[in-house]
Amino acid sequence: MSSPDRDQTESEALADGELPGGLFGGFIAGLRELFRLRGDKGRARIGLAAFAFTILFTVLSGRLVQLGIAADDEEAVRRASVSSLGTARPDIVDRNGEILATDVMSYSVFAEPRNIIDPDEATELLTAVFPDLDSRRLREQLSTERGFIYVKREISPRQRAEVHRLGIPGVGFLPEHKRVYPNGFAAAHVLGYANIDNEGIAGIEKWVDGQGLQDLEGVGLLKSAADLAPVALSLDLRVQHAMRDELLKAMAEFRAIAAAGLVLDVRTGEVVALVSLPDFDPNNPVEAQEAENINRINVGVYEMGSTLKALTVAMALESDEFDINSTFDARAPLQFGRQRIRDYRGQNRILNVPEVFVHSSNIGTARMALELGVEHHREFLRRTGQLERLQTELPENAAPLVPSRWTEINTATIAFGHGLAVAPLQAAMATAALVNGGMMIPPTFIKRTEEEARHHATRVISEQTSEAMRYVMRLNAERGSAGNSAIAGFYVGGKTGSAQKVVDGRYVEGLLLTTFFAVAPADDPRYLFLTILDEPKATPDTHGFNTAGWNAAPTAGNIIKRTAHLLDIPPRFNPPEQPFPLMTRLGAWGTQ
Repeated sequence: MSSPDRDQTESEALADGELPGGLFGGFIAGLRELFRLRGDKGRARIGLAAFAFTILFTVLSGRLVQLGIAADDEEAVRRASVSSLGTARPDIVDRNGEILATDVMSYSVFAEPRNIIDPDEATELLTAVFPDLDSRRLREQLSTERGFIYVKREISPRQRAEVHRLGIPGVGFLPEHKRVYPNGFAAAHVLGYANIDNEGIAGIEKWVDGQGLQDLEGVGLLKSAADLAPVALSLDLRVQHAMRDELLKAMAEFRAIAAAGLVLDVRTGEVVALVSLPDFDPNNPVEAQEAENINRINVGVYEMGSTLKALTVAMALESDEFDINSTFDARAPLQFGRQRIRDYRGQNRILNVPEVFVHSSNIGTARMALELGVEHHREFLRRTGQLERLQTELPENAAPLVPSRWTEINTATIAFGHGLAVAPLQAAMATAALVNGGMMIPPTFIKRTEEEARHHATRVISEQTSEAMRYVMRLNAERGSAGNSAIAGFYVGGKTGSAQKVVDGRYVEGLLLTTFFAVAPADDPRYLFLTILDEPKATPDTHGFNTAGWNAAPTAGNIIKRTAHLLDIPPRFNPPEQPFPLMTRLGAWGTQ
């Protein structure tokens, strides 16, 4: 029986709200006391509420992190899959719709290291299928807690089947767009190539990306090449194949270290064919990095030799100082200090304009430029696009090498093709203007019409001067160094050039870059053909000569013979009547 004192104590305790039961009872009693409506308990109540919310927030945050980590693998795979599927490119086709570049579906192997049960076993199995993998690096990657890694990009169907049979948890496949070039080497320097992520790295492929393709992909508007219209190039695949074949034959016959060729539509500025050898297969783009595989038509800059005399003659005829019957004293070399300007095969007499061109007189063309003056000469070359970098759709190009200090000796030597180095394509652009009626049209690798071309054209010489240039080019095929290009039935005209190469700052005797410009048909040109051979050697058939008339010119003739029907140049078995009426009226040399 309890004492009255104890009973009184318990009664008082119950009256104050304390429950029996030790610590738990005390905690509950404390809460009751805390939440009684008493002013002195307000601060404690606020502190407790803040503590409770902190605990709740911590629990929720931890759960969200846990969920995020759990979903990381799936999200990483999803992002990679969307990225790979989204990297689609439009087809690239030639002017006739033939496929030059297209996308095909490929697969890549990925892994989720967090889900790999045994990294050592997985590494052993995967390297058995892909022996080229670095096993040590792969094992390190699979041993991490990463959510996603690529194991192998662009695998074959057989490899995919082998990996599938392995059944490794945490290893899967992603579909990807892979760029392929079904014609291999054909048009490699124009097309360029795409990298493993299907991004354009060079050539037209890089230009396509610059037209906003990546922006469209970035907002998810492209899933396949079908979402974009094909890019229609100006190239003709048939002409491309024929030119490459003939240049390969020429390289072998003349033992040249390199060769290049171009077919340019003089009415539209379209590049119908471009070949530079050695070339590369864009399906294996690592070959493009080799120094000898550059695009010699766009990126190389060369002294174009006597082909540049065409510009000098056109400049003289376009001036008020000379006409087709003007004469120039070529009886003696020109002297500039210790330097002398001679003719390769001097006539040692006074020559008229057509004779200067046909006999390729260095002295005659130098006198033309000198009489007109340094500033006049430089301005004409600037107007015809020879002193500035030529911009086309291809991102690869080169600036010309122009004398930093231009004096009379520079004008004299540049007049016949030495002392100024340009990209062959810009020389072709100017030469096309000399024969198409006088309109300079920037070259393009995209298909366009004559009407579209006229919006880009600039007159650089008159129609009368253009007829004179067509006349002297045809005359050169009949009586001069272009004779080996004169294919019966196609009325070809042209100009050769043989420039000594510079090694260690000095011209090397016998080491030549030979070039040839041909126009067909000469009386009403439609196409300009350019052929280049780098360091061609003499053969028994060339009688010991290695100049352009013996190698570059006949190579161009062979190309014309093979491609004329593809370019709709009909053969004419009888020469045209009065093809150059103005020259006949003026009584130009050779018309009698």
